[in-house]
Amino acid sequence: MNVKVLITGASGNLGTAVVEKLMKAGFGILAVARDAEGLQGAVVAPVDLTDEKAVQEYVAAITSGGHRIGAAVLLVGGFAMGALAETDGAAIQKMIRLNFETAYHVVRALTPHFEQNGGGQFILIGSRPAFTPADGQHMVAYALSKSLVFRLSEIINETGKGKGISSAVVVPGTIDTPVNRKSMPDADFSAWVQPEIIADAIAFMLSPAGRQTRETVLKVYNQS
Repeated sequence: MNVKVLITGASGNLGTAVVEKLMKAGFGILAVARDAEGLQGAVVAPVDLTDEKAVQEYVAAITSGGHRIGAAVLLVGGFAMGALAETDGAAIQKMIRLNFETAYHVVRALTPHFEQNGGGQFILIGSRPAFTPADGQHMVAYALSKSLVFRLSEIINETGKGKGISSAVVVPGTIDTPVNRKSMPDADFSAWVQPEIIADAIAFMLSPAGRQTRETVLKVYNQS
């Protein structure tokens, strides 16, 4: 059985870089994405990751179809600005759905498969504002939702002891994307992090050396 890596958010700027890097490293890719453009060679499926039942059905289908998944790289997320006074409950729930539930649903669905097959890795995407109040105060809903990702990783690592299941959080600085350049035209782009560098960090975590790390929080900031 060929071991695969499941990547969510695969069609985004970071996602396409991660898919390309891992495919070059020899991994087979199962990609959750809106479309297959730029994802040649990956097995692509559009799945609403905010729908827990849809995620359960997707994971059941791919695992019963002969795919052995060895790792999941969970990249789906969203962003919103807003200080405390500007952030209502609906804004909080929206960010939790996008940044936490999309990861949690995959983790919950995939963990039994990992347990039955000798283990596996989860790679989650954190955020500096989640643990830096000076940044988080300006994007309250986003920071709070991302803080749950760190707690989820800690719980995975605790419950995965003795089962070969581990989790790491990669924390990017400002990523150099067209959207970020448009929204921050006066910034020093050279201080930002290239998506390819984050992909390199994720590839390391999936390497034999990376698989031996534990409770990892990997900060990839460059100078941002």
